[in-house]
Amino acid sequence: MTVESTAARKTTRRSSGTKRTASASTSTTKKTSARAGAEATEPELVQLLTPEGERVQHPDYDIDLSAEELRGLYRDMVLTRRFDAEATSLQRQGELGLWASLLGQEAAQIGSGRALRDDDYVFPTYREHGVAWVRGVHPTNLLGMFRGVNNGGWDPNSNNFHLYTIVLGSQTLHATGYAMGITKDGADSAVLAYFGDGASSQGDVNESFVFSAVYNAPVVFFCQNNQWAISEPIEKQTRVPLYQRARGFGFPGVRVDGNDVLACLAVTRSALERARRGEGPTLIEAFTYRMAAHTTSDDPTRYRRDAEREEWEAKDPILRLRAYLENEGHADAAFFEELETESEELGKHVREVVRAMPVPEHMAIFDHTYADGHALVDEERAQFAAFQASFEGGEDE
Repeated sequence: MTVESTAARKTTRRSSGTKRTASASTSTTKKTSARAGAEATEPELVQLLTPEGERVQHPDYDIDLSAEELRGLYRDMVLTRRFDAEATSLQRQGELGLWASLLGQEAAQIGSGRALRDDDYVFPTYREHGVAWVRGVHPTNLLGMFRGVNNGGWDPNSNNFHLYTIVLGSQTLHATGYAMGITKDGADSAVLAYFGDGASSQGDVNESFVFSAVYNAPVVFFCQNNQWAISEPIEKQTRVPLYQRARGFGFPGVRVDGNDVLACLAVTRSALERARRGEGPTLIEAFTYRMAAHTTSDDPTRYRRDAEREEWEAKDPILRLRAYLENEGHADAAFFEELETESEELGKHVREVVRAMPVPEHMAIFDHTYADGHALVDEERAQFAAFQASFEGGEDE
């Protein structure tokens, strides 16, 4: 639905010819003109692959990939989406307590993730399942926390992929501090920090911008602007495009088509190389869309229109890369059939592993909180033990 059609419908409904109607019409016209002006000045996205699957060039960012590499990116996105769908289904069946879907954001995550070197370090939020995939963290390791059987499920140093961060924005400070440490160590690796458009309103994110700029830290801030911070639309979070905020802190920002895996790869690779050269931080705003709910406890139908989702479905990151692969002859029917089989096998494996996860011992949550123990933790442990015993006593009675 366009702005013009909405305004036209309002004018039609208010056709009584009263002063109130004239005032409302004038107000609507002003708002429409203001939004039209904003859209006219809206910056262009860095795009290398159109929604129709047509390859285009960009003067500042371009990339040359082999057919095998292109198929690899497609495989990454398909398997990540399949895993994500399985996790959502498992939550609906009561096997997980919660799940944050990445549906629609596969290109942003796979493209940026594939730009990393092995020695780079990643600080994710709680939705970077695609980045975890390309960093070698098995999908089932992501589900332990959401099932409530562990606090993460993987060793961050094994894959240079930090544990998921639930607190909004705090990981950007961790990333900045880590990047400052890299500089002091004299290493030439870089750090990639993920956050969403909602987290951009957090003080932590802005503080990390200050420190990273002042200390010239080798960190790339990757904001997945999926248009909604739960139920708050982006226009209620900022009056300017998010990537332009970087300018106020003294480092460059760029907006990329977050549904274009090639553009996300090219832009992130360039920003990471810049960081490794000692040229400081970069802010990347990946303009994308959250196709599913914020989490499985959310109902997006209460705050956004079906037409909006349908508009973004036409920009699907997987479908556009498939169109390009088929049009250029980079993949045949056998490739897609084999991938479909692999996808189903992954879904089955995830189901089996999750349902077989052992239930942890009730008191284990208090272990390893402090290396040498803590009086408060001891008190909490005793309270929880008494709470558990009350259930046992009730059953005996």
